[in-house]
Order: sequence, then structure tokens, then C-alpha cells
Amino acid sequence: MAKQRVVVIGGGLGGLWAALRLVEAGYPVDLFSLFPVKRSHSCCAQGGLNAVLDIKGQRDSIQQHIIDTIKGGDYLGDQPPIKTMCEDAPGLIRTYDRMGVTFSRTPEGIMDQRLFGGVKNRRTCFAGATTGAQLLYSIDEQIRAKEDQAGVTKYEYWEFLSLVLDDAGVCRGITALNLKTMQVQAFRADAVILATGGAGLIWGRSTMSSSCTGAATARAYQQGAKFGNAEFSQFHPTAMKGHDKLRLMSEACRGEGGRIWVPRKAGDQRAAKSVPEDERFYFLEEWYPTYGNTVPRDVASRAIVRATRHMGLGVRGQEVVYLDLTHKPRAFLEARLGGILEMYETFAGQDPYVNPMEIFPAMHYTMGGLWVGYEKDAQTGGIVRAHPKNHATTIPGLYACGECDFAYHGANRLGANSLLSASYSGRVAGDATAAYLKSLKSSSDKLPQSAYDAEKKRQEEINQALLTRTGGENASTLHHKLGEVMSEHVFVERENKGLDNALAEIGTLKERARKIALDDKSGWTNQTLPWARQLQDMLVMAEVVTKCARLRDECRGSHYKAEFELKQPEGKFAGDPEYEAYKATWKTNNEKWLKHSIATHTSDGPKVEYWPVEVSVMAPETPRDYR
Repeated sequence: MAKQRVVVIGGGLGGLWAALRLVEAGYPVDLFSLFPVKRSHSCCAQGGLNAVLDIKGQRDSIQQHIIDTIKGGDYLGDQPPIKTMCEDAPGLIRTYDRMGVTFSRTPEGIMDQRLFGGVKNRRTCFAGATTGAQLLYSIDEQIRAKEDQAGVTKYEYWEFLSLVLDDAGVCRGITALNLKTMQVQAFRADAVILATGGAGLIWGRSTMSSSCTGAATARAYQQGAKFGNAEFSQFHPTAMKGHDKLRLMSEACRGEGGRIWVPRKAGDQRAAKSVPEDERFYFLEEWYPTYGNTVPRDVASRAIVRATRHMGLGVRGQEVVYLDLTHKPRAFLEARLGGILEMYETFAGQDPYVNPMEIFPAMHYTMGGLWVGYEKDAQTGGIVRAHPKNHATTIPGLYACGECDFAYHGANRLGANSLLSASYSGRVAGDATAAYLKSLKSSSDKLPQSAYDAEKKRQEEINQALLTRTGGENASTLHHKLGEVMSEHVFVERENKGLDNALAEIGTLKERARKIALDDKSGWTNQTLPWARQLQDMLVMAEVVTKCARLRDECRGSHYKAEFELKQPEGKFAGDPEYEAYKATWKTNNEKWLKHSIATHTSDGPKVEYWPVEVSVMAPETPRDYR
């Protein structure tokens, strides 16, 4: 056979790690990115990544990291992959360290670790407040060395359009759009890895980069890849509002001692400094005394919504709460959170060292993604294999890693597990793809050129239809409406009536999107053409998210429906009769809903079925509790 090649789509941590492992295994890689890889969304991560090094002498353990991750995901994550990720985390940190990542260190020169949400031990390694950028730059240096040796060919300013499948449904390449010349080109590949990140722009505004549309995963989904747990999307509790986008104020702020509060009196118009200590409501500390301000993100987001929308205690009567770091020394904050606080000062025009930051939950991360887990036994309904498919999707030859897959986080992601999972999953996907290539009986060279030409022509016809249509809908107007629908009905709190309304409105928007016309019809760096196509795919993905949310009638992780909430008895704990009765009801509900929602694309919309969760490491016995 001719030399096998792999296409990797996405230049973030997942994609770069996958590419590096493949090149080291002897396979050349074509790496596609919407822009220079150093601008990938991984560089926006601020707080750090988790690994048990027990530098602080808290007797932390890998087993506790596993337990925290499983519990943090409300038991919905397949547990063996979580276990191996946590076990590999210390080695991954040391690898990054040897690559030259400038991790923050103690005065003794030892790698420092900070506290993050959902845990009691200092487990998060960090590089100031720009950890993602430091990791991304270090792995890109490794890739650039391989690029110089002709192992990696970068296609920057290219957008993935579709997969090329043979008659047996095996992935044999892709089509992509050159974002400068607007020409479509087909590329042969013996395997394809998607590492294209999350889908935050479905909600209009989010903390994600403007490239995080989810269009790539939507395109693979429409060609046959199953999508798992779409309803679980994370809303970060501490984000800064903005008219253009929402800006993350990292969980590291809470981990380093930040306190969330509101005035106890509704409608209080006083400046924060004028509110006496006894008139401040530190609601996370009162409601969750064990974890306080470091409860997981889903818990904190719901608490903020409760304090502002339900209790009317938002700052100045608005949907805003304070994130207060003003009690910490300025030198301490500059060393550990300087990048974050500088960004806040730039966009808010206020000094966060002197005045508390004003924040509110914002769409931040998608736990759901392309299915890369265990198969379901059609006969028994149980799990077919003893091991997961190592990031292989349901399309042979197509792999997924990073935020665009559904693994590791279940119903809610713990802070600082995202950089870990992106790096780890990229390594696993790269190794698994190399193993797949060794098993192939034939290469993509055997597929006739006519198959590539046909898919290329189909994509060109889609582009041409958009470029020649006149008097149609405006893509940006439709996107704004989609954001309004998702932010109103598919936010922190959900109800079935609102989700039904959202599905109806998304259906209407899909019809309108078929009539999009472009103002710019040029053939050079036409930004409206790819945006119009991305919007059509965002609508497909929004329908999957909303349909899965509508069908899951429970509260689990980031998915919350008040009408189905099983409330814990106040002041009661294990051993109390009231708590034991609550626990028994929880077990019954858990048996019903402890399952993955798996969406398959059809012409009539998503078809949703349910597959079992692999719980062999730690079977859920008690409700998730952070009181």
C-alpha cells in the first residue's frame, strides 16, 4: 500500500496531541485549522489542569481524583476511561514540564497547585492565569519540529465541510474549504480525527471563542456519527457580561479565596464597599458549608440563579452577583490571577483589586459530543465490550477527541479537568488511530477519484446556491434569534413547556435558514459564506440538544428541571429516617435515568435512544451531595 495518511481537524490541545502521537508512530498528518493553531480555543483556558501530585501534603490520591470526577459528573460518565485518565494525569503533567511549560512554583521551586471546585484537595497545576496558552504553545513547538521534518502538513485557514465515505460507510477522507480562495478541495485519508471543540455559539453568546459553532461535529453527525449526552451543557457560574460575548472569570478566582455574595436587602443600590459585612449574603457559604465557594459549577450556577431570579437579590436589582477578591493581597492576586483580573479591568473599566467583580452564569462547555464509548448489546441492553473503542466514533475510520467527544465528564465537568481530558484524549485518539491503520487491509488509494470528485461537487453546489440566491434571510439575524431561544429555554433552569416552544422555534428557524442569501458574493475571503453554512449546522445541533433535554425528565448535573427535582431534606443526613427515605427514592430514579442519551440523525430530526453507563469502578450508592 501507499504510505497511509491521517487528517486531523482542529489545532487545539486534542488535535495537536493526536497529531504528535501519529507522527511519532510513523504516520504523516494533514492538520486542518480555521486559523493559526496558536489561536485555537485551548489558549483561552485560564485556571489549570488536575493531577494528583500531593505537593501540599494533603494526602491526596488518584483514587480520590477518580471519585471526585465520577461524582462531579453525577455518575453519568463511563468510569473505566475516567479511571485511566486520572491515573495518567501525573505523567502528563511531567511531560508538559519537560516540554518547558512555565508552571507556577512555590518559593522552594516545587510545582504549585491550587484548589478548584468540587474537591477538597489542592490538585490543580497552573501557569498563572494563562495555563491553556502555555500548554498550547508547548505542544505546538513539538508539532512545528515535526512540521519541519515533513511529518505534519498544516492547512491553516481551512474549514472542514464533510467526510468522504466509501460504499461500506468507511471514512476515506474529507472535503474542506480554503477560507482565502473559497475553493473546495477533497483530501484522501485513511483515518480522520475530529478535534473541533464545543458548540457555545448555539446560545448566541458564550465564554467560547467565535469559532466554537459545533458545525464540524454537526456535519459528522448528519453523515452518520452518533451524538451522546447532548443535553448536558455547562454554564459557568462566574462570567462577565458583554454585549458582544461573555468573558470567563476563571474558577481559579474562587479557588484562590474569592467569595460570592449579594446584599441581603433586595434592590440595595449602594456600592459594594458601602455594604457592611453583616448585610452581605454569602449564599454559597451558607447553603453549602462543606465546600462553600468551591462547589461544582452546576451547583454554583443554580445557586446564583436562585439568589437573583427567585429571591430578587441581584446586585442593584439586576441579574448580577459579586465575586469578591478585594480581601486578598494585591501582590498575591497579581502573581496567581493577573491575566484574568487584567481582562476584567479592560472590559469592565473597574479595578477588581479594589472593587468586587460583577458576574453571572454563562454558557461555557459542552459535556455532550460525538459518541466514542461502549456499545449497547441489542439483545440484552447491556454493554457489549469490556473496553471502550478508544475514541472511535460510529463511522469506521473517524475518531473524535477533546471537547467534541462525549467522554470523561458525564453530566457535569469538574473545573481543571478540561485541559486534562483534551490532552489525554488526544493522546489516546492518536494511538488508537495508529492501531487502526495497522489493521487496515486497503488504503484510501483504492477508492476511485470519482468518489472524491462527487463529494467535492456536492459541496460546491451548496456554496453556489448560497452565493446566487437573492432576497433571502440574513444569517446573523437568524443566529441572534437562535441565541435568544436557547438562552431563554435551554439555560441553567429548564421546563418541558419551554423546551417544546424551543423545538418549535428551532424548526421554524431551520426552514428560514434554507432561504439564506448573502450580501457578499465575492470569491475571496468571503466570511459570510462559511458563517451561513455554520448557522445551518448550529440549528441542527441546537435541535439535538433541545430534544434530548426535553426527553430527560430528571435533574442530573447541569440538566435541571425544577418539576422533577428530588429535594434533599434540610438538616438531615445519612442515618436520619427522612434522609434514608430520600435516598431510597433517589435510587429508584437513578435506576431509571442512569443512562446515556444517544442521538441519531434522521430526515425527521434526531432519533434518541438510551444506552447503559459503565459503572464498574464505583457503582452509585448515595446521592451527589456538596452540603
